Amino acid sequence: MDIRVRVGRNLKKYRKEAGLSQEGLALECGLHRTYVSGVERGVRNPTIVVLAQLAKPLGICAARLLE
Repeated sequence: MDIRVRVGRNLKKYRKEAGLSQEGLALECGLHRTYVSGVERGVRNPTIVVLAQLAKPLGICAARLLE
């Protein structure tokens, strides 16, 4: 499986567990909602800095998004 797809699936799973919408997560991270959507769909290639930004409001470490 492509790593971008894996990250996207994990992000969506953890975001839903946290009860956040894509827009809510984006606001918490300082990112645009369409960027979060692109990461979840596996069409964006986020940097490790962005992975850390996304993981923080979810209460997980960035490495969990790569598992």
